[in-house]
Amino acid sequence: MHREKLTVTVKKDLIKKIDSIVDGAKIRNRSHATEYLIEQGLGINKVHKAVILAGGKGTRLRPFTYELPKPLIPLQGKPLLQHSLDLLKSHGITEIYLSIGYKGKQIKDYFGNGEKFGLNIKYLEEKEPLGTAGPLKLAEKYLDDTFLLIWCDVLADIDLEDFIAFHKSSGGLATMALASVDDVTGLGVASLKGSKINGFVEKPTKENAPSNLINAGMIILEPKVFKYFPDQKAISIEKEVYPKIVDAGKMYGYPFFGQWYDTGTHDAYEKAIKGWKGHRAGKLVEGRK
Repeated sequence: MHREKLTVTVKKDLIKKIDSIVDGAKIRNRSHATEYLIEQGLGINKVHKAVILAGGKGTRLRPFTYELPKPLIPLQGKPLLQHSLDLLKSHGITEIYLSIGYKGKQIKDYFGNGEKFGLNIKYLEEKEPLGTAGPLKLAEKYLDDTFLLIWCDVLADIDLEDFIAFHKSSGGLATMALASVDDVTGLGVASLKGSKINGFVEKPTKENAPSNLINAGMIILEPKVFKYFPDQKAISIEKEVYPKIVDAGKMYGYPFFGQWYDTGTHDAYEKAIKGWKGHRAGKLVEGRK
């Protein structure tokens, strides 16, 4: 990336504040800190829109989901979905497109237009199951800039600002958040060359796994992603879109340090209830590994 030298004179107390965010990892030095703060002040590398997939039946969480849609299942005093909304709001992402299907009216009744949560929520209503990418087609006309796609049943303590900055610097079409797990058997494991994802290995043995990194249920996408969508209603983004982006060499991986839980099963849900420590909103939390 081309850079030019800029010499500025600032107050001594500002120098101290600039130096205070240098950690040698995410913020490497004073120059990098200054550039970072300028970008934040000018709104560069900002993302304002997110799509959340919340239309599934949550069959693995039955009998809870016989009466409640999965996004409304309580976790530490608030609905599961609200944890993701809190994360987005804390990073200034307030335009939310929420895909709903199963028991969607309950979700709409609870969250409404998002005003009471400081958000602007629009609903993508699935009259029939549309897979994990079909709802994006419903919102395509609104997604005219970089956006986040999130699965509603994941909890991630992730620095979205760093995640977004990493995506922008890569120049890729998609950047997937990657969580590390101790046991990769039975999962889809990311294979990387540097920071570029060159494929996924499904259900590897521990010895043959290319990494211990899996899809964390959160990905940053550019609007051009829609040209990779097949011409049909129901679309699996994992099976029908991601492989095309990988083959084009335009998918990157972002491993992160923060807490991560997949709450899609009874065991995982119980672990999240006991272990989830919440988001560290407004802080420079740990970024990529």
